Amino acid sequence: MPGKRIWLLIVAAALTLVTAPAASAATSLPCNIYAAGGTPCVAAHSTTRALYSAYNGPLYQVRRSSDSHTASIGVLTRGGYADAAAQDSFCANTSCVITVIYDQSGHGNDLAYQGPGGAGGRDTPATATRESLTAGGHKVYSLYINPGNSYWRNGSSTGVPKGSAPVGEYMVTSGAHVNHGCCFDYGNSETDRRADGAGAMDAINFSTSCWFGGCTGTGPWVQADLEYGLFPGGSSKWNPQQRAFTDKYVTAMLKNNGTTRFALKGSSAQAGSLTSLWDGSLPGGYNPMRKQGAIVLGSGGDCCAQNINLSQGTFYEGALVSGYPSDATDNAVQASIVAAGYR
Repeated sequence: MPGKRIWLLIVAAALTLVTAPAASAATSLPCNIYAAGGTPCVAAHSTTRALYSAYNGPLYQVRRSSDSHTASIGVLTRGGYADAAAQDSFCANTSCVITVIYDQSGHGNDLAYQGPGGAGGRDTPATATRESLTAGGHKVYSLYINPGNSYWRNGSSTGVPKGSAPVGEYMVTSGAHVNHGCCFDYGNSETDRRADGAGAMDAINFSTSCWFGGCTGTGPWVQADLEYGLFPGGSSKWNPQQRAFTDKYVTAMLKNNGTTRFALKGSSAQAGSLTSLWDGSLPGGYNPMRKQGAIVLGSGGDCCAQNINLSQGTFYEGALVSGYPSDATDNAVQASIVAAGYR
Protein backbone atom coordinates (compact mmCIF):
# COMPACT_ATOMS: atom_id res chain seq x y z
CA MET A 1 0.00 0.00 0.00
CA PRO A 2 2.87 2.51 0.46
CA GLY A 3 3.31 2.59 -3.33
CA LYS A 4 -0.38 3.35 -3.81
CA ARG A 5 -0.27 6.18 -1.24
CA ILE A 6 2.74 7.71 -3.00
CA TRP A 7 0.91 7.47 -6.33
CA LEU A 8 -2.16 9.20 -4.86
CA LEU A 9 0.00 11.99 -3.45
CA ILE A 10 1.60 12.51 -6.84
CA VAL A 11 -1.84 12.68 -8.53
CA ALA A 12 -3.11 15.14 -5.88
CA ALA A 13 -0.06 17.36 -6.35
CA ALA A 14 -0.54 17.31 -10.12
CA LEU A 15 -4.20 18.28 -9.78
CA THR A 16 -3.20 21.16 -7.52
CA LEU A 17 -0.78 22.40 -10.16
CA VAL A 18 -3.43 22.14 -12.86
CA THR A 19 -6.17 23.90 -10.92
CA ALA A 20 -4.12 26.61 -9.23
CA PRO A 21 -3.81 28.88 -12.30
CA ALA A 22 -7.58 28.82 -12.82
CA ALA A 23 -8.17 29.91 -9.23
CA SER A 24 -5.59 32.67 -9.66
CA ALA A 25 -7.15 33.84 -12.92
CA ALA A 26 -10.52 34.24 -11.23
CA THR A 27 -9.08 36.99 -9.03
CA SER A 28 -7.24 38.73 -11.87
CA LEU A 29 -10.02 40.56 -13.68
CA PRO A 30 -9.35 44.12 -14.87
CA CYS A 31 -10.93 46.08 -12.03
CA ASN A 32 -9.32 43.83 -9.40
CA ILE A 33 -6.00 44.58 -11.09
CA TYR A 34 -6.62 48.32 -11.16
CA ALA A 35 -7.62 48.33 -7.48
CA ALA A 36 -4.49 46.40 -6.53
CA GLY A 37 -2.45 49.02 -8.37
CA GLY A 38 -4.00 51.88 -6.42
CA THR A 39 -6.15 53.13 -9.32
CA PRO A 40 -9.66 51.79 -8.66
CA CYS A 41 -12.36 51.60 -11.30
CA VAL A 42 -15.02 54.30 -11.01
CA ALA A 43 -16.98 52.89 -13.95
CA ALA A 44 -16.83 49.41 -15.48
CA HIS A 45 -18.94 48.34 -18.46
CA SER A 46 -19.21 45.17 -20.51
CA THR A 47 -21.76 43.14 -22.45
CA THR A 48 -19.51 40.07 -22.40
CA ARG A 49 -18.21 39.42 -18.87
CA ALA A 50 -17.73 40.55 -15.30
CA LEU A 51 -14.79 42.89 -14.73
CA TYR A 52 -14.54 42.03 -11.01
CA SER A 53 -14.03 38.51 -9.70
CA ALA A 54 -16.85 39.00 -7.16
CA TYR A 55 -19.35 40.63 -9.53
CA ASN A 56 -22.65 38.78 -9.77
CA GLY A 57 -25.02 41.50 -10.99
CA PRO A 58 -26.49 42.58 -14.33
CA LEU A 59 -24.29 43.51 -17.27
CA TYR A 60 -26.81 45.19 -19.55
CA GLN A 61 -30.51 45.66 -20.23
CA VAL A 62 -32.38 44.67 -23.40
CA ARG A 63 -35.79 45.83 -24.60
CA ARG A 64 -37.86 43.78 -27.01
CA SER A 65 -39.99 45.31 -29.74
CA SER A 66 -43.00 43.01 -29.38
CA ASP A 67 -44.21 44.50 -26.07
CA SER A 68 -41.47 46.99 -25.00
CA HIS A 69 -40.68 44.88 -21.94
CA THR A 70 -37.11 44.93 -20.63
CA ALA A 71 -34.84 42.33 -19.08
CA SER A 72 -31.46 42.59 -17.39
CA ILE A 73 -28.82 40.16 -18.65
CA GLY A 74 -26.42 38.98 -15.97
CA VAL A 75 -23.50 36.59 -15.67
CA LEU A 76 -23.55 32.80 -15.73
CA THR A 77 -21.44 32.62 -12.56
CA ARG A 78 -19.91 35.11 -10.14
CA GLY A 79 -17.05 36.83 -11.95
CA GLY A 80 -18.00 35.03 -15.16
CA TYR A 81 -19.34 35.55 -18.64
CA ALA A 82 -22.65 36.96 -19.88
CA ASP A 83 -25.74 34.77 -19.92
CA ALA A 84 -26.47 35.01 -23.64
CA ALA A 85 -29.07 32.22 -23.37
CA ALA A 86 -31.21 34.47 -21.19
CA GLN A 87 -31.13 37.14 -23.90
CA ASP A 88 -31.91 34.60 -26.61
CA SER A 89 -34.92 33.34 -24.65
CA PHE A 90 -36.23 36.82 -23.89
CA CYS A 91 -35.78 38.05 -27.48
CA ALA A 92 -37.08 34.90 -29.21
CA ASN A 93 -39.41 35.61 -32.16
CA THR A 94 -38.92 39.37 -31.87
CA SER A 95 -36.12 41.94 -32.00
CA CYS A 96 -34.26 43.53 -29.09
CA VAL A 97 -32.11 46.58 -28.46
CA ILE A 98 -29.59 47.30 -25.69
CA THR A 99 -30.91 50.19 -23.63
CA VAL A 100 -28.52 50.26 -20.63
CA ILE A 101 -24.96 49.05 -19.95
CA TYR A 102 -24.70 48.69 -16.18
CA ASP A 103 -21.76 49.95 -14.15
CA GLN A 104 -20.10 47.13 -12.22
CA SER A 105 -17.99 49.43 -10.02
CA GLY A 106 -20.71 50.24 -7.49
CA HIS A 107 -20.65 53.96 -8.37
CA GLY A 108 -23.93 53.78 -10.29
CA ASN A 109 -22.45 55.02 -13.57
CA ASP A 110 -24.86 53.10 -15.80
CA LEU A 111 -24.81 54.16 -19.46
CA ALA A 112 -28.19 54.80 -21.12
CA TYR A 113 -28.74 55.32 -24.83
CA GLN A 114 -28.86 58.96 -25.92
CA GLY A 115 -32.46 59.12 -27.06
CA PRO A 116 -36.08 59.46 -25.90
CA GLY A 117 -36.70 57.11 -23.01
CA GLY A 118 -32.98 56.84 -22.31
CA ALA A 119 -30.60 59.69 -21.48
CA GLY A 120 -32.55 62.02 -23.74
CA GLY A 121 -31.36 63.19 -27.13
CA ARG A 122 -31.61 62.26 -30.78
CA ASP A 123 -30.00 58.80 -30.93
CA THR A 124 -31.42 55.28 -30.66
CA PRO A 125 -30.24 52.14 -28.83
CA ALA A 126 -28.07 49.60 -30.64
CA THR A 127 -29.50 46.31 -31.88
CA ALA A 128 -28.84 43.60 -29.28
CA THR A 129 -28.14 40.71 -31.66
CA ARG A 130 -26.05 42.24 -34.42
CA GLU A 131 -22.88 40.41 -33.39
CA SER A 132 -22.45 37.25 -31.33
CA LEU A 133 -19.05 35.81 -30.46
CA THR A 134 -17.47 33.58 -27.85
CA ALA A 135 -15.51 34.63 -24.77
CA GLY A 136 -14.01 31.95 -22.60
CA GLY A 137 -15.85 29.45 -24.79
CA HIS A 138 -19.26 30.99 -23.97
CA LYS A 139 -21.58 32.65 -26.45
CA VAL A 140 -21.90 36.39 -25.74
CA TYR A 141 -23.05 39.52 -27.56
CA SER A 142 -21.24 42.77 -28.31
CA LEU A 143 -22.52 46.34 -28.21
CA TYR A 144 -22.49 46.91 -31.98
CA ILE A 145 -22.80 50.65 -32.58
CA ASN A 146 -23.81 52.06 -35.95
CA PRO A 147 -24.34 55.74 -36.81
CA GLY A 148 -27.32 56.90 -34.79
CA ASN A 149 -26.48 54.77 -31.70
CA SER A 150 -24.65 56.05 -28.60
CA TYR A 151 -24.68 55.98 -24.77
CA TRP A 152 -24.03 58.55 -22.03
CA ARG A 153 -24.02 59.21 -18.30
CA ASN A 154 -23.41 62.30 -16.17
CA GLY A 155 -20.95 60.86 -13.65
CA SER A 156 -19.70 64.19 -12.31
CA SER A 157 -21.14 63.51 -8.85
CA THR A 158 -20.54 59.74 -8.83
CA GLY A 159 -16.78 59.36 -8.81
CA VAL A 160 -15.67 60.17 -12.36
CA PRO A 161 -12.49 62.34 -12.26
CA LYS A 162 -12.96 66.04 -13.04
CA GLY A 163 -10.75 69.02 -13.81
CA SER A 164 -7.06 68.09 -13.82
CA ALA A 165 -7.50 64.91 -11.76
CA PRO A 166 -5.67 61.93 -13.30
CA VAL A 167 -7.66 59.26 -15.11
CA GLY A 168 -7.02 55.96 -16.89
CA GLU A 169 -9.26 54.21 -19.41
CA TYR A 170 -9.32 51.10 -21.55
CA MET A 171 -11.72 49.41 -23.91
CA VAL A 172 -11.82 46.27 -26.00
CA THR A 173 -13.12 47.15 -29.44
CA SER A 174 -12.82 45.89 -33.02
CA GLY A 175 -10.71 46.85 -36.02
CA ALA A 176 -13.28 45.21 -38.31
CA HIS A 177 -16.15 47.66 -37.72
CA VAL A 178 -14.95 51.26 -37.89
CA ASN A 179 -15.41 54.47 -39.87
CA HIS A 180 -14.16 58.06 -39.90
CA GLY A 181 -17.37 59.58 -38.52
CA CYS A 182 -17.21 61.66 -35.37
CA CYS A 183 -16.55 60.08 -33.01
CA PHE A 184 -16.31 56.52 -31.68
CA ASP A 185 -15.20 57.38 -28.13
CA TYR A 186 -15.25 55.82 -24.69
CA GLY A 187 -14.34 57.91 -21.69
CA ASN A 188 -14.62 61.24 -19.90
CA SER A 189 -16.79 63.86 -21.58
CA GLU A 190 -18.93 66.99 -21.15
CA THR A 191 -21.93 67.06 -18.84
CA ASP A 192 -23.84 69.44 -21.14
CA ARG A 193 -23.04 67.42 -24.29
CA ARG A 194 -21.51 70.44 -26.02
CA ALA A 195 -17.98 71.16 -27.24
CA ASP A 196 -16.81 73.16 -24.23
CA GLY A 197 -13.20 73.78 -25.18
CA ALA A 198 -9.74 72.25 -25.06
CA GLY A 199 -9.36 69.66 -22.29
CA ALA A 200 -13.08 69.28 -21.58
CA MET A 201 -12.85 65.66 -22.77
CA ASP A 202 -10.47 62.83 -21.96
CA ALA A 203 -11.68 59.86 -24.00
CA ILE A 204 -10.25 57.02 -26.09
CA ASN A 205 -11.06 57.30 -29.76
CA PHE A 206 -10.79 54.33 -32.12
CA SER A 207 -11.51 55.13 -35.75
CA THR A 208 -10.09 55.87 -39.18
CA SER A 209 -10.50 59.61 -38.59
CA CYS A 210 -7.38 61.64 -39.43
CA TRP A 211 -8.50 64.81 -37.68
CA PHE A 212 -5.54 67.08 -38.35
CA GLY A 213 -4.37 65.49 -41.61
CA GLY A 214 -0.96 64.13 -42.52
CA CYS A 215 -1.66 60.60 -41.27
CA THR A 216 0.32 57.60 -42.45
CA GLY A 217 -1.94 54.79 -43.68
CA THR A 218 -5.67 54.43 -43.25
CA GLY A 219 -6.01 53.22 -39.63
CA PRO A 220 -7.89 52.49 -37.51
CA TRP A 221 -5.85 54.16 -34.78
CA VAL A 222 -6.00 54.55 -31.00
CA GLN A 223 -6.14 58.30 -30.40
CA ALA A 224 -7.12 60.71 -27.61
CA ASP A 225 -10.27 62.80 -27.95
CA LEU A 226 -9.38 65.76 -25.75
CA GLU A 227 -12.01 68.00 -27.41
CA TYR A 228 -11.30 70.20 -30.41
CA GLY A 229 -9.42 67.32 -31.99
CA LEU A 230 -8.37 63.67 -32.04
CA PHE A 231 -4.73 63.58 -30.98
CA PRO A 232 -2.41 60.80 -32.21
CA GLY A 233 0.28 62.08 -29.84
CA GLY A 234 1.37 65.26 -28.12
CA SER A 235 0.42 67.71 -30.86
CA SER A 236 -1.72 68.13 -33.97
CA LYS A 237 1.18 66.80 -36.07
CA TRP A 238 1.14 63.13 -37.02
CA ASN A 239 2.85 60.92 -34.45
CA PRO A 240 5.25 58.54 -36.26
CA GLN A 241 4.93 56.06 -33.37
CA GLN A 242 1.29 55.51 -34.32
CA ARG A 243 0.24 52.26 -36.00
CA ALA A 244 -3.03 50.80 -37.22
CA PHE A 245 -4.85 48.00 -35.38
CA THR A 246 -6.93 46.03 -37.86
CA ASP A 247 -7.37 43.00 -35.59
CA LYS A 248 -10.86 41.67 -35.03
CA TYR A 249 -10.42 42.33 -31.29
CA VAL A 250 -8.35 45.31 -30.14
CA THR A 251 -7.26 46.65 -26.75
CA ALA A 252 -7.14 50.47 -26.61
CA MET A 253 -5.78 52.39 -23.61
CA LEU A 254 -5.44 56.03 -22.59
CA LYS A 255 -4.11 57.52 -19.37
CA ASN A 256 -3.65 61.18 -18.48
CA ASN A 257 -2.18 62.74 -15.35
CA GLY A 258 -4.21 65.87 -16.06
CA THR A 259 -1.36 68.37 -16.05
CA THR A 260 1.73 67.32 -17.97
CA ARG A 261 1.61 63.80 -19.38
CA PHE A 262 -0.59 61.32 -21.21
CA ALA A 263 -0.06 57.94 -22.83
CA LEU A 264 -1.72 55.89 -25.58
CA LYS A 265 -1.36 52.12 -25.97
CA GLY A 266 -2.85 49.44 -28.18
CA SER A 267 -2.69 45.73 -28.93
CA SER A 268 -4.53 42.75 -30.25
CA ALA A 269 -6.97 41.67 -27.54
CA GLN A 270 -6.28 38.02 -28.36
CA ALA A 271 -2.51 37.82 -27.95
CA GLY A 272 0.61 39.84 -27.39
CA SER A 273 1.74 42.77 -25.29
CA LEU A 274 0.78 46.42 -25.45
CA THR A 275 2.42 48.76 -27.94
CA SER A 276 3.29 52.21 -26.61
CA LEU A 277 2.00 54.76 -29.14
CA TRP A 278 2.67 57.90 -27.13
CA ASP A 279 4.02 58.62 -23.66
CA GLY A 280 4.84 62.27 -23.23
CA SER A 281 3.57 65.80 -22.93
CA LEU A 282 0.00 66.95 -23.41
CA PRO A 283 -0.73 69.14 -26.43
CA GLY A 284 -0.30 72.88 -25.93
CA GLY A 285 -3.44 74.41 -24.40
CA TYR A 286 -4.47 71.11 -22.78
CA ASN A 287 -2.47 71.45 -19.60
CA PRO A 288 -4.14 71.50 -17.24
CA MET A 289 -7.10 69.41 -18.35
CA ARG A 290 -10.64 70.64 -17.66
CA LYS A 291 -12.60 67.39 -17.50
CA GLN A 292 -16.30 67.54 -16.61
CA GLY A 293 -16.93 63.95 -15.51
CA ALA A 294 -19.59 62.65 -17.87
CA ILE A 295 -19.08 59.28 -19.62
CA VAL A 296 -19.66 58.82 -23.33
CA LEU A 297 -19.70 55.61 -25.37
CA GLY A 298 -19.93 55.58 -29.15
CA SER A 299 -20.07 59.31 -29.83
CA GLY A 300 -18.12 62.52 -29.38
CA GLY A 301 -18.65 64.98 -26.58
CA ASP A 302 -20.87 67.39 -28.53
CA CYS A 303 -23.40 64.67 -29.24
CA CYS A 304 -26.22 63.65 -29.09
CA ALA A 305 -28.65 65.93 -27.24
CA GLN A 306 -29.36 67.98 -30.37
CA ASN A 307 -27.77 65.93 -33.15
CA ILE A 308 -27.07 62.36 -34.25
CA ASN A 309 -23.93 60.24 -33.84
CA LEU A 310 -21.99 59.65 -37.08
CA SER A 311 -19.52 56.99 -35.89
CA GLN A 312 -19.55 53.22 -35.86
CA GLY A 313 -17.64 50.79 -33.71
CA THR A 314 -17.88 47.76 -31.44
CA PHE A 315 -17.62 47.70 -27.66
CA TYR A 316 -17.00 44.55 -25.63
CA GLU A 317 -15.70 45.86 -22.32
CA GLY A 318 -14.03 48.88 -20.75
CA ALA A 319 -13.43 50.86 -17.58
CA LEU A 320 -12.51 54.30 -16.25
CA VAL A 321 -10.23 54.51 -13.23
CA SER A 322 -9.26 57.19 -10.76
CA GLY A 323 -5.53 57.87 -10.93
CA TYR A 324 -2.71 57.25 -13.38
CA PRO A 325 -2.16 53.48 -13.75
CA SER A 326 1.37 52.12 -13.78
CA ASP A 327 2.76 50.34 -16.83
CA ALA A 328 2.77 47.13 -14.78
CA THR A 329 -0.96 47.56 -14.15
CA ASP A 330 -1.59 48.20 -17.85
CA ASN A 331 0.30 45.02 -18.73
CA ALA A 332 -1.64 42.95 -16.20
CA VAL A 333 -4.95 44.25 -17.56
CA GLN A 334 -3.86 43.31 -21.08
CA ALA A 335 -3.00 39.80 -19.84
CA SER A 336 -6.50 39.52 -18.32
CA ILE A 337 -8.05 40.59 -21.61
CA VAL A 338 -6.07 38.00 -23.56
CA ALA A 339 -7.08 35.36 -20.98
CA ALA A 340 -10.75 36.26 -21.53
CA GLY A 341 -10.54 34.33 -24.79
CA TYR A 342 -12.32 36.55 -27.32
CA ARG A 343 -13.01 34.52 -30.45
